[in-house]
Amino acid sequence: MHRALKVVAPLAIAALPLLAPAAASADSGWSFQASLKPLNHSTATGTVMIHGSGNQATITEHVSGLAATFGKSPYPHVQHIHINAQGVCPSMAADKNGDGVVSTTEGAPFYGPIGTTLSVSGGTTPADGTNIKIAPSGGSYTYSRTITLDSATMSSLKAGKAVVVVHGLDPATLSKQAQ
Repeated sequence: MHRALKVVAPLAIAALPLLAPAAASADSGWSFQASLKPLNHSTATGTVMIHGSGNQATITEHVSGLAATFGKSPYPHVQHIHINAQGVCPSMAADKNGDGVVSTTEGAPFYGPIGTTLSVSGGTTPADGTNIKIAPSGGSYTYSRTITLDSATMSSLKAGKAVVVVHGLDPATLSKQAQ
């Protein structure tokens, strides 16, 4: 069965909450889809599809408008399925310190902690979440990988509380207060 995802736009660059799908039979599998919503003055756009059967999921994502380079190398964009919170995208009203950026700390009550890391290779656990060596990189990319989702991520997806977040704010767009 095909379901819309809630795509939450979190802190750094762009994100989206995955909309909860309707119930599907075990034979038909399941799917979620969402459009990226920019946050923090980002111009990023994109889409994400998650198709699965059981706890196996194929994630396909097309993203553009991200920060392209950092230190003369392609900018790494760690990305995750966040879980166990409100399952919504924070607005700029979540910027409690007034620096013009919704930080990960300020966004966490809306999208929650990392459930699954969307890496290009290697681990997909929360512990892998900040490993920039396995993150997609550059200003635009297409990401596709089949992974095993843990029970917490599966529960959050089914409950409509999962959010895909693509991190990586361009330092050039930060206010002086946020730098």
